[in-house]
Amino acid sequence: MSSSTSQPAAAHSFNKILNQHRSSRSRRSTDVDDGTKKLRRMILVEGIPSAIDPTLRPRIWKILLRVDDVSAETFLQYVSRGPCEVREKIRNDTFRTLATDRGFTERVREDMLVRLLDAFVWRNHDRQETQQLGFTYVQGMNVLAAPFLYTMPSELEAFFCFAKFIEESCPLYVQPTLEGVHRGLKLLDRCLKIVDPELFSYLRMKNLSAEIYAFPSVLTLCACTPPLDQVLLLWDFLLAFGVHLNVLCVIAQLLLMRDEVMSSPSPMRLLRTFPPLEAVPVIGIAVTLVRDLPADLYDELVRHPYEIQDM
Repeated sequence: MSSSTSQPAAAHSFNKILNQHRSSRSRRSTDVDDGTKKLRRMILVEGIPSAIDPTLRPRIWKILLRVDDVSAETFLQYVSRGPCEVREKIRNDTFRTLATDRGFTERVREDMLVRLLDAFVWRNHDRQETQQLGFTYVQGMNVLAAPFLYTMPSELEAFFCFAKFIEESCPLYVQPTLEGVHRGLKLLDRCLKIVDPELFSYLRMKNLSAEIYAFPSVLTLCACTPPLDQVLLLWDFLLAFGVHLNVLCVIAQLLLMRDEVMSSPSPMRLLRTFPPLEAVPVIGIAVTLVRDLPADLYDELVRHPYEIQDM
C-alpha cells in the first residue's frame, strides 16, 4: 500500500474514479463495473487515504455494497416503533462494544447502536415472509454494526449499509445457530492444514482447533482486534474482495506470530488475545495464501458466508 507521500495523489485518483462512477450511473452497467474494478485494485495497491480525505471511505463502502437508495422515511418508521422484541439482548451487548477504543466511544454513542439494531430487527420482522432466511439480533452483530456507525456520516447511511452487508455478504454469520461462523472455523482448520501443516499439527497436539482460539475473530470479521483504524483498513479489503477472505486474514495473523506460538508450551495464552492488528501485512499474506489453496476448497471458502446448503 502507498506511502504517506503519495497519499494526496491516491486521494485524487480515488476521487476521479468516484466522480466517474457517479456520472456513469445512467450509463451501461459495464461502465459501473469497470469503475468498481478500478476501486478494488486501488484499495489493494494504494489503500484508502482516509487521513487525507475522510469522505472517501464512506463513499467507497456504499459503492462496494451497492447502496444507492437510503430512505430516511423508512428508517424513521422503524425507529418510531421503539424497542424491538429482543431489545434486552441488544442492550446486554451494546454497552461493551469496542469499549476500550476511546475514538469509537467518543463518536458512536450506545443509543446509536441500539437504535440501528432495533431498526434492523423491525426491518426483517416486516420482510420475514419474503426472505429465505430470517434475521433477528444475534451475538456479535453489535460489533459488526460498529464500523458502519463509525465510518458513515449519518445513522441513516450506517443502517442501510449494515443491513445490505448482513443480508447479502454474510447472512449465515448471523443466523441463530451462527452456521456461517462455525463453517468458517472448520474451513480455517482445513486451510491452515494446507498452508502450514507444521503449525496446524502443533496446535492440534495442544488440542487447539479454530473453534477454540479463532471464534471471536471469525464471528466479528476481526473487528474485535484493535486498533480500529487497522480494522477499517482490513474491512476496506473485505468489502472489496469478499468477507470469505477474513478466514485467511485470521490465518495471516497466526503466521505473523508463528514463532512465538510454536515455541510456547501453552500457545492458548498467546492466542486468547491476538496482538494488535496490522492490516497491511495481514492483507499481503492473505492474498498470497489464496494461491496455495486447491480450487474446490477456495470455492467452498467463497460460498460459506451465504450459501444455504441442502439438508
